[in-house]
Amino acid sequence: MLRFIKHNLTSIDGVSIYPLISLLIFVIFFLFVCTYVIRLKKTEIAELSNIPLEDKTENELNLN
Repeated sequence: MLRFIKHNLTSIDGVSIYPLISLLIFVIFFLFVCTYVIRLKKTEIAELSNIPLEDKTENELNLN
């Protein structure tokens, strides 16, 4: 199976740039998420951690 994929990919000119682009996109996204998490305030983290424990009635009251 891999032989067929490898043969098709080697026939494409400039195909070696795609792994580098995907790695760059992943690293940029990972760094963005890490900086976002590091900059979160403790009160926001506490509020987000309590979301699964809240009742639906509490959420509905906060929306109105």
